[in-house]
Amino acid sequence: MNLNTTRTEDTITIEIEGRVDTNTSPVLQNEILLSFQKLPKVVLDFEKTVYISSAGLRALLIGEKTAQSKQGSMVLKHVPEVVMNVLEMSGFAKILKIE
Repeated sequence: MNLNTTRTEDTITIEIEGRVDTNTSPVLQNEILLSFQKLPKVVLDFEKTVYISSAGLRALLIGEKTAQSKQGSMVLKHVPEVVMNVLEMSGFAKILKIE
């Protein structure tokens, strides 16, 4: 997995490329938490993500809870079908903001 983080005036965008699994999800989780320390709005761009495991879902859940605790927001964008299927089957599609 590769992460590319960019910052605008009010938003941090994390582009996620590759697989989010047991080995890589701690890196994503850390990047999300670091981003929320800087700004209250984080966008996760999943356009180049090919897989997400339950460990990746955990990182997203921690990100969402962090956003709520900081009165911020976390938005998922460009979610491919393979990732969306996992989000829908797990019920995460109902609790995460997906555009």
